Amino acid sequence: MMGKAIGGSLPLAVGIALSPIPIIAVVLMLTSRKARINGPAFALGWLTGLGIAGAIVLALAGAGSASKSGSPATWVSWVKIALGVLVLLVAVRQFRSRPRSDEQPRVPRWMATIDKTTPAAAAGLAAVLSGANPKNLLLAVGGGAAIAQTGIRGAQQAIAYLIFALIATLGVGTPVALYFGLGERSEKLLAGLKNWMSAYNAAIMTVLCLVIAAKLFGDGISSLI
Repeated sequence: MMGKAIGGSLPLAVGIALSPIPIIAVVLMLTSRKARINGPAFALGWLTGLGIAGAIVLALAGAGSASKSGSPATWVSWVKIALGVLVLLVAVRQFRSRPRSDEQPRVPRWMATIDKTTPAAAAGLAAVLSGANPKNLLLAVGGGAAIAQTGIRGAQQAIAYLIFALIATLGVGTPVALYFGLGERSEKLLAGLKNWMSAYNAAIMTVLCLVIAAKLFGDGISSLI
């Protein structure tokens, strides 16, 4: 059952990990004067934000009896369908916000001052982007529900969610690992990653959200049937 819990939540964790804006943010931090502190602080804050969201979801799911005799409770299936609708709306919004052929990709204004960010602010920003960002919050709720519905014990749920959160942190954690592992050689690689993510942010998010929405719909409907 532990494997089922991890496997059911894995696609949602990947969806969080591949969020372009946080990856761009951490790459920009790795080009600042405080790169050696802010980079790890951002990754740690990201993991913390996901941990807080997961703890709340698992606590609520446990109180609501998310599993009955090893099968998902009916309300969990409906929650997944509702999450699928919301993620689909995010996909539509991302598609409509995509830059036209003659437009430059837009990035959040706060990125202009990211080189002046303190370690505490970097960690706080990451926690907000991971645990409070609407798209990531929806996926974290879906991941927590997928784990809770298996009916495994609380300690096993915590381990499964920890694995979920670690996988979801790979997106922002990989640039940090490259920075420390490759040193100056990572500059060109990270710059290329930032530019590519900036250019195709809307397309990446649209495709990801469509795939995840389809999974949530499929899981919810199959459980009801």
